Amino acid sequence: MDKLDYKKDFKDLYLPKNRPSIIEVPSMKFIMIDGKGDPNGEEFAFATAALYSFSYAVKMSYKSKEIPEGFYDYTVFPLEGVWDLADKTKSITDKSNYAYSIMIRQPDFLTNELVERFIAETKKKKPNVYLDKIKYDTIAEGLCCQMLHLGSYDDEPASFEIMRQFCNDSGYERRFRRHREIYLSDPRKTEAGKLKTVLRFNVKNK
Repeated sequence: MDKLDYKKDFKDLYLPKNRPSIIEVPSMKFIMIDGKGDPNGEEFAFATAALYSFSYAVKMSYKSKEIPEGFYDYTVFPLEGVWDLADKTKSITDKSNYAYSIMIRQPDFLTNELVERFIAETKKKKPNVYLDKIKYDTIAEGLCCQMLHLGSYDDEPASFEIMRQFCNDSGYERRFRRHREIYLSDPRKTEAGKLKTVLRFNVKNK
């Protein structure tokens, strides 16, 4: 089997055009960590590091003495975040009020037993207290509106307004305030104006 590459095999989910579209998102397995507060803070950085350390342990497990049953080669999926407000009465510009679940999609062969194994192995190689906060679950988003946002995270409201107008014109409406972001660029290595982020929220027919 060829190496699974999300940019090619799941292009509709991870490389949408920079204009809105409606998509049915299938069920997918994720490891995730819940948190609150400003994503520019230390807590978010440690949680992100824990997710990546775990994900690369799974990816490189073909070199281990116990190769997971059903293992196949693949590209590690990008970081994603589901964002909401801890206090719904506060402004969306108050980053200290953010409530989030950050996550990385996992390959189909990963089981609950393997999750425990890889958490234990990662703790030995790259200790991180946030490894104990990892949860493993299946998420089914269903019907969504999404588009590719080009530019700074702070400029996302403009793209969300484009999505809102598209939904309104197309007979859909947003179901929840919370939304998903998929980070296709590394903000440490990419200029703010060139960042690529998939924006997505749940919709229903009017």
